[in-house]
Amino acid sequence: MPGSDVATKTHCPYCALQCGMEIGPGLAIGPRTDIPANASGALCQKGWTAGELLTNGRRLTTPLLHGEAVDWDVALDHVADRLAAIRAEHGPDAVAVFGGGGLTNEKAYSLGKFARVALGTSQIDYNGRFCMSSAAAASIRAFGMDRGMPFPITDLDEADVVLIAGGNVAETMPPFVRHLDGPRLIVIDPRRTQTAKLAWLHLQPTPGTDLALALGLLHLAIADDLVDEEYVAARTTGFDEVRTSLSSWWPERVERVTGVPVHQMRQAVRALAAVGKAYILTGRGAEQHAKGTDTVTAFINLALALGLPGRHGSGYGCVTGQGNGQGGREHGQKADQLPGYRKIDDPAAREHLAGIWGIPAEDIPGPGRSAYELLDALGTPDGPRALLLFGSNPIVSAPAADHVAARIGALDLLVTCDFVMSETAAMADVVLPVTQWAEESGTMTNLEGRVLLRRRAVTPPEGVRSDLDVIAGLAGRLGHTFETDPAAVFDELRRASQGGPADYSGITYERIANETGVFWPCPAPGHPGTPRPFLDRFAHPDGRARFTPVQHRPAAEEPDADYPVYLSTGRVLAHYQSGAQTRRIAPLVEAAPEPFVELHPDLAEQLDIAAGDVVRVSSRRGEGRAVARISDAIRRDTVFMPFHWEGANRLTNPALDPTSRMPEFKVCAVRVERDS
Repeated sequence: MPGSDVATKTHCPYCALQCGMEIGPGLAIGPRTDIPANASGALCQKGWTAGELLTNGRRLTTPLLHGEAVDWDVALDHVADRLAAIRAEHGPDAVAVFGGGGLTNEKAYSLGKFARVALGTSQIDYNGRFCMSSAAAASIRAFGMDRGMPFPITDLDEADVVLIAGGNVAETMPPFVRHLDGPRLIVIDPRRTQTAKLAWLHLQPTPGTDLALALGLLHLAIADDLVDEEYVAARTTGFDEVRTSLSSWWPERVERVTGVPVHQMRQAVRALAAVGKAYILTGRGAEQHAKGTDTVTAFINLALALGLPGRHGSGYGCVTGQGNGQGGREHGQKADQLPGYRKIDDPAAREHLAGIWGIPAEDIPGPGRSAYELLDALGTPDGPRALLLFGSNPIVSAPAADHVAARIGALDLLVTCDFVMSETAAMADVVLPVTQWAEESGTMTNLEGRVLLRRRAVTPPEGVRSDLDVIAGLAGRLGHTFETDPAAVFDELRRASQGGPADYSGITYERIANETGVFWPCPAPGHPGTPRPFLDRFAHPDGRARFTPVQHRPAAEEPDADYPVYLSTGRVLAHYQSGAQTRRIAPLVEAAPEPFVELHPDLAEQLDIAAGDVVRVSSRRGEGRAVARISDAIRRDTVFMPFHWEGANRLTNPALDPTSRMPEFKVCAVRVERDS
């Protein structure tokens, strides 16, 4: 594959840190030093080996129709004809679209527009629903706006104390750790992860009890007179109701529920309250629960009580996981949102987008099903009969994965756009080979809310088209004209987002290049962008943040006699998401060749399991097999499995958070046995 003779400045294809990198001659990868996330010149193992994604021998380069190679016109004609026939027979909602948090802002925008304008369907969501939807819902509830980390990541460099609840940044995004060299680090996690090993204080709760722990921490802050009463009075509402709601969460009760000793809770709260610069961050471990929105709300309540959000040098933030998890939901992939982070049932938002799209506002569909609910409805009498899948691999990544596979198998039409034959693509009627990462240009919005520019660095293989080309090709066959040039799509996105909470209208490709990223909201060309949106006021109409009372409740599924052990899932350093990319990169496979089951020595002895044994883990939804790894880093009542391979998500529970519709990935009940 030909590359440029000079280095091209771009960004890593993986996580939401979006580290700056250069691609030089021969696809040589090097770090940039002008992007704050990794300005020290750091990349993780995934980043250093990213060039191999572009030369992988298992790359898709020809459209496949029922497994047979065909030319593009045949493939697109077939898809458009089938979509038209299914819509004619069953209605527009019989066709669904499922997107991904790794798609550029331009693709996310075009995909949402395609669903609503060309297909007329309400049935669109994306795998970002599985990522940070609970934190988003809690942030909107508390602050009136959701922007992951509402401050530059470099602010953490000067912090005195940082608490991370349910995040393992040392493995998921290693360059992040360089911003934690200075602060005292407090980590909340049922495992002694690589991040927890760096911590000054590690709180190790029973899985599914993060909410109770957050309530206990705030109870202690109140009891020990650590609340910033002046801040609470000046910048918030609702604290009295929260104070009253905490009366039953005395420390000793919280210790019984969570297993975290009272003295450790007190250490954590006093450390946060005693310093001038402190941050509370949440990750998937706290959020991927059927009570994830309330859990994040409880941590935000703690942050507000201590006077942290909206101050330079302190605050609350969510550590976004997917590369464009933030931008992916801002511009239209999410079932209930229109571009600019507008609500789809807001009449003014609908009128604004209708003017951009040139259609009557009443023609824009209403809210559709959330991600898991959409997958669960596939092929049912009242559900979608066809699915277009972009940038996602739900056979591996969705909860209750065996059930999801059965639902996908019941479709009349499955179309996937991918650059490798993922487990889900292998089930498709039509597979369309698309460009990736360094073969195309586009913008990404990283975990700070900084809009960044990925530049095309290499020529894609012959026969491969971009997702924008695919969307435009299908739209044209259905009677609509869509842009294929990323810069032109971004200009339309800017107009579509204007006036919304996520206003990109003042951002241009030229500005991003000159300023190494622009923070939204940026509502005018001369606007400097907004690195810290809450310094003067929060985004509610009265400018105040909202305390919200919440109460702990058990996990949707607790251990019992049949399934006596907790299962928790997560990532390992060498792999990313469903592994469709990283499990094809030789150095990464060598570093982490297979899944594993991590269990405590006491549990292993009880079950007569030795390191290296093949272990069968079963839940009420399915079973998986993996090699046993014995470690005292895990609780005695818990096992851990990484989710980058098929297996872990056959077990996980699709119980949904009532607000965010986030599935309960992080805790379920399982039975563990040595495989005979």
